[in-house]
Amino acid sequence: MLPQPRPAARRPLAAAVALLALTVPLAACGSSGSGADAARAAISTGQNSGSAAAAPPSSAPPKPTKVLMPTGPATQFTKARDTPAGPIMMTTLAGAKSGVSGKVWIWLPPEYNDPKYAKTGFPVLTLYAGGQSAGYNTWTDNQLPIQEIDQQLVAQGKAHPFIMIMPVQNLDSNESKALECADIPGQPKIGTWMAEDIPAFVRANFRTIKGRDGWAVMGASTGAFCSAKLALQHPDVFKAAVPIDGYWNPDSPLWKGHEQERLANSPDQLIGAGTADVRMLATAGGANPYEIKLVKNWVAKAKAPTTVEYYEQPGGKHLTSDFKKMIPTTLEWLTANTAGPESD
Repeated sequence: MLPQPRPAARRPLAAAVALLALTVPLAACGSSGSGADAARAAISTGQNSGSAAAAPPSSAPPKPTKVLMPTGPATQFTKARDTPAGPIMMTTLAGAKSGVSGKVWIWLPPEYNDPKYAKTGFPVLTLYAGGQSAGYNTWTDNQLPIQEIDQQLVAQGKAHPFIMIMPVQNLDSNESKALECADIPGQPKIGTWMAEDIPAFVRANFRTIKGRDGWAVMGASTGAFCSAKLALQHPDVFKAAVPIDGYWNPDSPLWKGHEQERLANSPDQLIGAGTADVRMLATAGGANPYEIKLVKNWVAKAKAPTTVEYYEQPGGKHLTSDFKKMIPTTLEWLTANTAGPESD
């Protein structure tokens, strides 16, 4: 799945730009200056000055790059825990756009630090947990060992080595203060934190793929609501989403008095708008008739260019242990619907 490193067959872009910048002033610095003066006069009068107005040196336009190198500033991380697939790191992200500060956990696939791929950009998968997820994210512990499973699938050629970003979803454990991954009027702007500050943080620190094709979001239960909502609201940021056993109607008490804003943040409304060019895989547990009906009805509302596939887990219940069983299926689907590692 990984691109093979390419030898440095051509001058790096930065060197080419520096060379061009050096060439231009030199062309105007002849001993008499008459050539440059004549060229300027010809441009201003529209006349052909013959050999004195020879065209400046030209070069082919640079090849478009696919990789976005870290833009900085670099963040300081602390180790949260070790996994069989490498460490999970953590930081507190103070969002410049949102003003929200919250914990974010990060896992880099082993390939990321392999010197062979020092010029390779990697796809990004943001993971949201079930429940209130205030101060924790279940994708960081051994209940949902997605990092280890990803590495197993990479070795089999079935999955991308994703950079995994695992933020909190709320700032208070009290469910009556659920922010529902949105900018609820009068509340912390967690929606902006998730859709703008987190991607900016990732690009500042890690090698990624330019554009949205290598960006996806996934979550279970409450995290499914968040992943569907964020993808539908921000198709310029995310190309794909996997809402696992989700619900679609915002119901936080904090929406009271803000019905118009609530509906604007409702996946149940957004799915039928026909404005988001995103791909989604929506799942339901086969042992839960209510959930099956809820998810199927939502999938049926999708309008182009939004596309939603449906997966029903045989005998599945709304349990973390069953979410775990779906990890291989979801990673393989994400791999088929997002760009893999890229190198220039």
